[in-house]
Amino acid sequence: MRSRRLVPSSIPISRAALLVAHVLLCSLPAHDFVLTGIVSSKSVILSSIKIFTTHEWMPTKPTIYFHCQGANETILPDVKEKDFLYIFSGEESWQPLTELPEKKCRRCGLYEHNTLKSDDVFDEWELCPSNFVHGKYVRLKRNEFNATFVCPQCTAFGGMTTWKRRQTVLLVVVSIFAAAVMAAGVAAVYKYWRKRKREQDQARFLKLFEEGDDLEDELALGNAIYK
Repeated sequence: MRSRRLVPSSIPISRAALLVAHVLLCSLPAHDFVLTGIVSSKSVILSSIKIFTTHEWMPTKPTIYFHCQGANETILPDVKEKDFLYIFSGEESWQPLTELPEKKCRRCGLYEHNTLKSDDVFDEWELCPSNFVHGKYVRLKRNEFNATFVCPQCTAFGGMTTWKRRQTVLLVVVSIFAAAVMAAGVAAVYKYWRKRKREQDQARFLKLFEEGDDLEDELALGNAIYK
């Protein structure tokens, strides 16, 4: 008896691909498709900092803080010594430093409290989501400080426009559907080929039976003649 191999149906493949597409689409917030961005804000944390100088004339430990316009000051309680690299885990009570709105920058800076005059400025700059490459941004001010900032949410599409994000999402979805259609087509063609091959094998098998019957009739007729 001829064994039959079970040919996987194209339906499970298509369903799997559609499931992947569904999960991908559901993992993205809905407002991304109405041109409002993937996330409403991006948390910025301080990963490390080294100060090269202090500005306070009094013989006391400096009070260093980070501040963005429209936000509260964030004091860095551990940063007291110059030329020392401070590394943070991001879980400190004063983290995150600030929140960046989608597609907008904030005017931020690093400062030192001064008891006799206005606070001293290490540096002020525009902090933007597009500054972060793979979620990391290094700010260096010569003879002042060197700091590394991390924005995990900025790694997704760092600096891409909304239209480009939509193009990327659509490209991924179209690629998944195209792969599903191709897989279903290949499975259907293979299934059809196997079906045709079985039909041909059965036809040849029946033909052999018919030829065998004809041969037996001829032999029986020949024996009858000789008798």
